[in-house]
Amino acid sequence: MQTQPDTASLWTEPRATAVLVLADGTVLEGSGIGAAGSAVGEVCFNTAMSGYEEILTDPSYAGQIVTFTFPHIGNVGTNEEDFESVNKAATPGARGVILNSAITEPSNYRATRHFDQWLKSRGLIGLAGLDTRALTALIREKGMPNAVIAHAPDGKFDLDALKKQAREWPGLVGMDLVPMVTAGQRFSWDETEWVWGKGYGRQESPEFHVVAIDYGIKRNILRLLAGAGCKVTVVPATTSSEDIMALKPDGIFLSNGPGDPAATGTYAVPVIRELIDTGTPTFGICLGHQMLGLALGGTTAKMHQGHHGANHPVKNLVSGKVEITSMNHGFALDGASLPANATETHVSLFDGSNCGIALKDKPVFSVQYHPEASPGPRDSHYLFDRFVDMMRTRKTG
Repeated sequence: MQTQPDTASLWTEPRATAVLVLADGTVLEGSGIGAAGSAVGEVCFNTAMSGYEEILTDPSYAGQIVTFTFPHIGNVGTNEEDFESVNKAATPGARGVILNSAITEPSNYRATRHFDQWLKSRGLIGLAGLDTRALTALIREKGMPNAVIAHAPDGKFDLDALKKQAREWPGLVGMDLVPMVTAGQRFSWDETEWVWGKGYGRQESPEFHVVAIDYGIKRNILRLLAGAGCKVTVVPATTSSEDIMALKPDGIFLSNGPGDPAATGTYAVPVIRELIDTGTPTFGICLGHQMLGLALGGTTAKMHQGHHGANHPVKNLVSGKVEITSMNHGFALDGASLPANATETHVSLFDGSNCGIALKDKPVFSVQYHPEASPGPRDSHYLFDRFVDMMRTRKTG
């Protein structure tokens, strides 16, 4: 009599095609998406429910592997307009991406490419099928780990080598990543914000000239500056104060960017101090905010889990209002370290960390969060108007 085969013995678990190897040796498996290969970085989590393309092209994410807590990633596809990196041909800031679910099929009239195809074209490595809630809980408990993300379509990994790579990566403390993302030369910007039914516009009659120091600047910051009536000249991160002032700016902007502000500050802080002394209206965001604090004599420190998302409440201590903000930072300025001529203007309602400062005796201010949003709420667009008002006041005497 012919016997039936034991079907249970024929079942084999599908081979993992992607792994996340933490510095402590933990190996997390999933399905590979995007480009094949491996990349090392710091794992963070982002709580935004939209804007994955903008997030992954934000230069501030250089050196990081982004875990999305929202499960439906890919649902609006990708396009050629929503990049945040000024250089579209450059490698995205993030080194990898981690998803809970398989990529959602695109369903949006602006989509020109599937998210997986976009990841491949950008050389960005991804992993799907991971319990991102558990990974987020681990980060909240133990902090942001160093790790290697690897994608091999054949499912073959040298785990010992990957563990060694993750263990030996030095991490972001003391790391200056700005040279990877700053502009190679000076350029002008006049594109304004996207408008429904019209797309992006052009600033044809600027009232002010702003010099923006590029530590990893986002396109939407430049758009909002242009939209507020500014001609913008973007200069590389290592530009001297003499060269900046030779451009005769009405205002100076200190941009966002990646890495440890103390490391970048070794060459940026002296320049910022000299610019402050000129009395020129100055506005900083994110890394620019942190380095402004360092220039004033403050200190910065690495955060436990960082702030990454588009739903972070910040209290404006001047107006008493609460703004819902977009954030992306793993270092923070210590508000208690600021000198007497600086005042703390904003604080996080999550952990009380500093989110804004202003000088009492000069037209200088900055915020830790991203008032340009992209992605995120628009509660803080008023800060660009404040910057323009400072330039107008100084220009009219």
